[in-house]
Amino acid sequence: MSRPLIGITTYHRETAGRSRFTLPSAYVDALRAAHGLAVLVTPGEAEPEELLVRLDGLVLSGGGDLDPASYGGDPHARTYAVSPERDALELALLKGALERGLPTLAICRGMQILNVALGGDLHVHLPDVVGEAIAHRSSQTEAASHAVRVATGSRLAERLGAGALDAVPSWHHQAIDRLGAGLRPVAWAPDDVIEAVELRGEAQLLAVQWHPELAGATPSGAGLFEALVSRAREYARSR
Repeated sequence: MSRPLIGITTYHRETAGRSRFTLPSAYVDALRAAHGLAVLVTPGEAEPEELLVRLDGLVLSGGGDLDPASYGGDPHARTYAVSPERDALELALLKGALERGLPTLAICRGMQILNVALGGDLHVHLPDVVGEAIAHRSSQTEAASHAVRVATGSRLAERLGAGALDAVPSWHHQAIDRLGAGLRPVAWAPDDVIEAVELRGEAQLLAVQWHPELAGATPSGAGLFEALVSRAREYARSR
């Protein structure tokens, strides 16, 4: 069977200098390593349904912050790379993906999109809430690293194993505060920041706060992309 076609959302539209859309290549590399066929999905698409009918799976990538106005949050000096154009597309894609049962991997910002789409909200700047004893973000250019504990009996534990992951790549300054409807937390950082969620009755959805595309050939990295591709292949067969 041919490789399942999986969309990866790109970062916001950059307008300084030559206008462009960008995405770190690690997302594509990780998907290819799991035998998925990547197609980049850029902000500004007016008809996301035209994309969804062609896709076998979806990756909501990381990147800049959601507009705090989208979840009733207050502006903050550390908010960056806000893109209403990107927010609108990803919220619409996620809604359509859930309606279709489309296999989806939501990464970092992607997990935050999921939470907001289901009526939850975010900590606008995480260090204001939990301090900086655990580094969730270290710089613009390098990921931080910290342990994560995974809930016994969760779907995530079936894939990664229950208990503690020694280290996952972390690159965020926002995180889930109030959970969206139907979501339950299934992994936490040592400071109790939510690191993964599951949606009741939606086994095709994986959502993590860390960056599996940077975690290499580990269960918390390659294992999540392999799970996505496996489900996307089943989805393609069922069409």
